[in-house]
Amino acid sequence: METDIEWHAWKKLLGTAVHAGEALGVSEKNIADLAYRIGGVLADHFDPGNREQRLIKELWEQGDESEKRALTTLIMRMVDNDAGRPGPAIRTEKPDTH
Repeated sequence: METDIEWHAWKKLLGTAVHAGEALGVSEKNIADLAYRIGGVLADHFDPGNREQRLIKELWEQGDESEKRALTTLIMRMVDNDAGRPGPAIRTEKPDTH
């Protein structure tokens, strides 16, 4: 099954899920364990919807369990750090070259 979701929307969705778990009092370890299991399901049953997700899937497929858990932790940190951000900042003014 192919998922067609824009990268920043995907990160925001994951961030929302992580924050919902935290708000419900779920421990970070339990959230990470659940995210690890979901990562396995996604890798096994869904085709990536964009190149970033394809990269994550390829990294997942190459990793052993500890590397997959590390990747899960890094993704959780990434979406937590991106929480509330609409996407990459777009610079509209020219940089100061002086």
